[in-house]
Amino acid sequence: MNCSLIGHEAKDSNTPHKIAEKCCEDLMNYSGHIDKLVEKQTSKEMENNRLWLKTSIECASWLAFQACAFRGHDESLDSKNRGSFIELIKHTSTFNENVARVVLENALRNAKYTSPTILEEILHILASKVRNAIHEEIGDAKFCILVDEVRDESKREQMAIILRFVDKEGFIKERFFHVVHVRDTTALTLKNEICVVLSHYNLHIENIRGQGYDVAALVTASREVKDVHQFFDHLVNIINIVVGSSKRNDELQHAQAEQVENMIASNEIGTRRGAN
Repeated sequence: MNCSLIGHEAKDSNTPHKIAEKCCEDLMNYSGHIDKLVEKQTSKEMENNRLWLKTSIECASWLAFQACAFRGHDESLDSKNRGSFIELIKHTSTFNENVARVVLENALRNAKYTSPTILEEILHILASKVRNAIHEEIGDAKFCILVDEVRDESKREQMAIILRFVDKEGFIKERFFHVVHVRDTTALTLKNEICVVLSHYNLHIENIRGQGYDVAALVTASREVKDVHQFFDHLVNIINIVVGSSKRNDELQHAQAEQVENMIASNEIGTRRGAN
């Protein structure tokens, strides 16, 4: 019983022989090495994060395409409506177990990808891809610009830029290209901002073959012609009266429908598919 060899090979797992044998097995088990375990865990986290980020991108793309608001008035866990973005992610997760495992409250640590900063970055990337696609569609062809100014909800003056061009197949296309914050709406300010936007996307100023702006120029010109000026004055009053009442709007539509029926009966207009 006092033999050293027998003691070395004893069945007790704490003997030097068993400890050395276990160390040898661990050493031979390459997949069990700590660096491989860490790498495997890291790969799984990366896979989950990519799936979660892809879900956020797809939901943001859909909402942007439909021109829907993203944020909700109350996005807390107790809210019945947490906003279009979060609610769309929740809806998506009901059809995919893998997505449900990694989104929102199941996301690792703070990697939720739902903050306004993340959404703005996603939208900025999507917008850049769209503008690059428009640039490729135009190529080196000539184009026109349509410019309008509008004030957003934050009372900031914005300038919208639309490009009008003929594509490679000969069809006229109009593409909303950019919206830019401007300090004022003077001609010099608009001109400088337009030049900055076009040059940033390698659209050459010398390729512009037409420019169109909002109705401000039309209003200014119409003031010089009495009949035109009176026409627009009356038109504005009529529009305000009609749209200010649902009843008046319904009456106008009913009157228009009767007029169309009479014109069809007298063969003044046709009834082909899609007409009237």
